[in-house]
Amino acid sequence: MKEVVILSGKGGTGKTSIAGSFAALAHSKVLCDCDVDAADLHLLAMPRNGKTYEFWSGQTACIDQEKCSQCGICQDNCRFEAIAGFVVDSAACEGCGFCSHICPEEAISMTENLAGRWFISETEFGPLVHARLGIAQENSGKLVTMVRNEARRIAQEKDLCYIITDGPPGIGCPVISSLSGADLALIVTEPTLSGIHDLERVMGVCSHFKVPTMVCINKYDINAENTRQIESMSQDMGSTIAAWIPYDNAVTEALVRGIPVVQYSKEGAAKYISSMWLSILDQLTN
Repeated sequence: MKEVVILSGKGGTGKTSIAGSFAALAHSKVLCDCDVDAADLHLLAMPRNGKTYEFWSGQTACIDQEKCSQCGICQDNCRFEAIAGFVVDSAACEGCGFCSHICPEEAISMTENLAGRWFISETEFGPLVHARLGIAQENSGKLVTMVRNEARRIAQEKDLCYIITDGPPGIGCPVISSLSGADLALIVTEPTLSGIHDLERVMGVCSHFKVPTMVCINKYDINAENTRQIESMSQDMGSTIAAWIPYDNAVTEALVRGIPVVQYSKEGAAKYISSMWLSILDQLTN
């Protein structure tokens, strides 16, 4: 079993479009969407017959009004200003628990949060494990790890060959949770200044965790100079270019129809994505 995680240093580079196309191209795989802050792989995979599970994480202070003497100590000492009128604002509370320790009446308790939900669904491409955080809930990486572990369990149980993971953008805790232990990271970038800057950062994270990388330059033809800079940077950091994908309106047209571009077209970007998947298979088997 091999896991390919698709990353991008910034959002909007085409990461999910490529993950959806890989879902259509690959055989014997489970899909995993670790971008729990803004999960959207399901828009291409069209999940059905899903099972829903609750995700509990973090804590919020709760004041027992019968015990509360309204001394004001908690309000005066809450650095997040989450207590007003001796009532806790759950959106402002950071769950540090300090108020519960200093309350002389022991009127404050910490309650666990329902932080989101995660799902196991069937799609035409195979099983999909994905999740959705609740409003204003913090993504610590715990939910990402849970989603990845469940995808791995399904792959082992069904004797599947690949896990295709749509990772979150950036370089924070969710990315580390998505990346650690993966067999290959495909980093999707675009030839812009912000794309180059964030590519360097995410490649540094991959290098730290000793995960091999390949780079996909999406819309490479919009700036030839920046494309050459990405090629040089990738070579210097020990990575290879998996594909140069041209700008193609067919990608947007496929998204509007809710299908991967490789199912919508066989030319342009779709042809290069199909070739890239073969290159990734070659990398995984060598």
